[in-house]
Amino acid sequence: MKQGLAVQNIRPNLLAGLTVGIVALPLSMALAIASGVPPQHGLYTAIIAGIVVALSGSSRVNISGPTAAFVVILLPIVQQFGLGGLLISGLMAGFILIAMGLFRLGTLIELVPYPVTVGFTSGIAVVIATTQISDFLGLDVTHSGHSYIDKLQAIAQAMPGFQWQELSIALVTLGILLSWQRLGTRIPSHLAALIAGTLLAWLGGYFVNGFSVSTIASEFHYSFLDSAGVAQNGNGIPPLAPQFLWPWEQPDAQGNPIGLSLHLLSTLFGAAVAIALLGAIESLLCAVVSDSMAGTRTDPNRELIGQGIGNLVVPFFGGIPATAAIARTATNVRSGATTPLASVIHALFILLAILALTPLLGLIPMASMAALLMVVAWNMSEAKHFIHMLKVAPRHDILVLLTCFSLTVLIDMEVAVAAGMALAGFLFIKRMTELTGVKLINPASRLEGIEVPDEIMVYDINGPMFFGAAQNALKTLLNIRKEIKVVIIDMSDVPIIDMTAMVAMQSIINNLEAKGVGLVFCGMAAEVRLKLKRAEVLSDKNIHMKRSIADSITIASDMLAEKQQDTQKTIAAD
Repeated sequence: MKQGLAVQNIRPNLLAGLTVGIVALPLSMALAIASGVPPQHGLYTAIIAGIVVALSGSSRVNISGPTAAFVVILLPIVQQFGLGGLLISGLMAGFILIAMGLFRLGTLIELVPYPVTVGFTSGIAVVIATTQISDFLGLDVTHSGHSYIDKLQAIAQAMPGFQWQELSIALVTLGILLSWQRLGTRIPSHLAALIAGTLLAWLGGYFVNGFSVSTIASEFHYSFLDSAGVAQNGNGIPPLAPQFLWPWEQPDAQGNPIGLSLHLLSTLFGAAVAIALLGAIESLLCAVVSDSMAGTRTDPNRELIGQGIGNLVVPFFGGIPATAAIARTATNVRSGATTPLASVIHALFILLAILALTPLLGLIPMASMAALLMVVAWNMSEAKHFIHMLKVAPRHDILVLLTCFSLTVLIDMEVAVAAGMALAGFLFIKRMTELTGVKLINPASRLEGIEVPDEIMVYDINGPMFFGAAQNALKTLLNIRKEIKVVIIDMSDVPIIDMTAMVAMQSIINNLEAKGVGLVFCGMAAEVRLKLKRAEVLSDKNIHMKRSIADSITIASDMLAEKQQDTQKTIAAD
């Protein structure tokens, strides 16, 4: 019975792995090219990460590999530090991801505000689509600069030189990508579109004079030493399985081994942090999607550790940073995957394709790859959600959304996420400050049917007391009438208090004591009371603590009577 059940599990996972492998094969190449490295490095990433992360992470169905979200981070690293700098950055990001998992920060990553996520993912989509315009139109863009505006200007200047051959291939590929699913066939649209684009390019070159388009084989070249030590040179993708090589022996931007030094590590540390944070966000978002589809439950911290281990191993085999891919994972689940076996099969399929199909893969037109990335960018942009948020979201969320989007496009994603999180934090504090306040309860000198003398005032503090809200709420208590002799502060609705609020509370106590006004705290939570005692805010013996408002008014009335007696004795003595 157990053996039969195992066989039943193997078949759907085997088929799911093959399906995802077909989808991941062109995507891995396209995303590597978009990141500024030869296509084989994307394939190596899918192979190594697909196996290592699947076996070490928490999710049973996630598919890990190169993703579009990384492109805007990886491309500048490659341009400045070459492949070697990129691999070292990915290696450092692996250590950071493991540390995040060990310190149980997975749940904190899930607290990233939705406007921040949509803002930077939409911005990334715009950047990816823009970088593909040159291949889509066959433009000769030589010096595009680093800023987004510079890239747009370079594209505009090169626009008169567009190639109709490249554009025709791109449009055919794009049309099939957008319409293929309507046919109801089980063949993935990526595969059908790239086959059609490749056949069209081959037929055009064979039958039409002057018809020529850029392909993977014409744009990328390789060189390696075979087992006999003989140099092998070729075009396209080398027919080799991933080979072990120290990341610091890989080339820098000038083609020399990049080496390893503390200066290099410190220079790349910021990029590594950005890769780790984006990888964590992307992986955990993917886990949420896969859990909802498959009915599973992913441990976010263990998943971060698995992603970290994957990114530690991948650079030693020429792979670029990896994370869980939402689209490939969704395809995996829809294809019937239930175990990590599907991810392993997908990786082995890509490995087999490298060993057997590299001559055919080299024929794929760059225009077709650009069309594929255009569709990836559109799907990533979440345009419907973006527009919907602009229509219905509160103004604060719209501000965060547009800030993250604009900064991602115009500067970079690291600045966008940092600024978006900071802005979201400040706006959250502002909202909480507005929610927390002090309210005068007894202006009519009556409370819950209890007679309250005019010399006693009851104030109710509502909401958490932290640095943003404390000053705004407690300043009300500094301005009380001269005839008030006792103040009751109802803190039953105060769940938390921070150091700033405790300092402000101490100022209130000192101020009332200087005026000779008695103080009673009502309904203070045990945790809040403990914090105030540790800070020695409640060390004054003249401060009274009561649970109910009735008990508080009773003790306040007794205090008032004592003060009146003391006043009468003083008058009589005079």
